[in-house]
Amino acid sequence: MRKPVLIICGVLVLAVAAFLLFGRDGTPGDASPEAGFARDMATHHAQAVDMAFTVRDKGPAKEIRNLAFDIISTQSNQRGMFQGWLQQWGLDQATDQRPMAWMSGHGHGGAAAAPGIAPGAMPGMATPQELTKLKEAQGTQAEVLFLQLMIRHHEGGVQMAQGLLKLSTRPEVVSMAQKIVQGQSGEIKLMTELLRQRGAQPYPSIVK
Repeated sequence: MRKPVLIICGVLVLAVAAFLLFGRDGTPGDASPEAGFARDMATHHAQAVDMAFTVRDKGPAKEIRNLAFDIISTQSNQRGMFQGWLQQWGLDQATDQRPMAWMSGHGHGGAAAAPGIAPGAMPGMATPQELTKLKEAQGTQAEVLFLQLMIRHHEGGVQMAQGLLKLSTRPEVVSMAQKIVQGQSGEIKLMTELLRQRGAQPYPSIVK
């Protein structure tokens, strides 16, 4: 009798795991890479938008103001899409899972997190202290700090998107991840040049 019971238990475990990953009708489940990516990237984008608003309101140079506007527009729209996906999939916007749990076992060990961010946190995120420093900075100092923080932030976003591309084949999610890799990689080059024009350098890269 013991063997059939073990088989039944094994089937039930697999069924629960399949539901968490794929949901009822093949849509991403609560523990899927797609759901984790959508939730974490929505949070990641929210911080980028916040930093862009902060520097924009300081009356920076035109090229910084234009960059901030582009980040606010693009990442706000993308964040809305992430949240829309979760709603469409019948999933909660938030979860009890730790950040980046969807990439566990796929090369993310937390080493790419900003100083003061615990291992396993989203890569490239600015610390509360750095955000406060940005809010207090003025003039060229604010522009330089914004560019340094945003380059690192974009490096983290690219890492997250590249991680999703290794784990998912769902068309709309893959397409978004590809857009993030392409768009943010281009902005990293632009911001590096803007820093050079201001006699400054990016923070040490978090890219391995």
